Amino acid sequence: MKIGASAIVIVLLIIGSAGCLSSAPAAQTTPEPTPPPQVTASPTTGSPVSMTGLSGMALQLTDIPSDYILKDRSDVPYTKTTQLSRDLGWREGYSVTFFRMNQEKFDMTGLRQTITRYPIQNMNRIFEMAKDEMVSPVNGGTGTIFELPLARIGDQSIAYKRENTSAPDSLPVYTILFVKKDVFETLEMGGTTTDYETLKDLARIAADKIR
Repeated sequence: MKIGASAIVIVLLIIGSAGCLSSAPAAQTTPEPTPPPQVTASPTTGSPVSMTGLSGMALQLTDIPSDYILKDRSDVPYTKTTQLSRDLGWREGYSVTFFRMNQEKFDMTGLRQTITRYPIQNMNRIFEMAKDEMVSPVNGGTGTIFELPLARIGDQSIAYKRENTSAPDSLPVYTILFVKKDVFETLEMGGTTTDYETLKDLARIAADKIR
């Protein structure tokens, strides 16, 4: 059996997704916007800001189920951020995407992690705005958003399931948002064979990488 078009669309949505407040395409201006200067925190004990570079916070193949492959791993260009992200003090971003594909089992599933760093004084606002964006009709398109139970990850966290209950062949998309120190992360899983428990485990692994 071949993988259907609906499965491909769901996975492509994950891969193309920008992540809340992090990397949505912005209109080009002349001259191009200037990235903010990178701020390096002093390595003090119990620092409220992260010491690890964003690439070091990214999930690795060894962190995820062995049947996934790496699709893409990259810094997020400043020109791909929204004006709102810049106004909130966006400093840097990073994303990584994994695929699992097995046509014999009619399986095509995607997993995406988006990591961004903001001034720590803005983190509560970032988190609240990201939640609002998740449940906004303009972000989700068709379908229904459900909040899911989630033991706290990092400093603040929340989880959602998006699905179109009116379409029998609709595929769910699970999203976990969390904040830890000055880092905001989005983890998404969607496709034909999703597993919320696995996504929760990966979110905890991701949070542990923020030091």
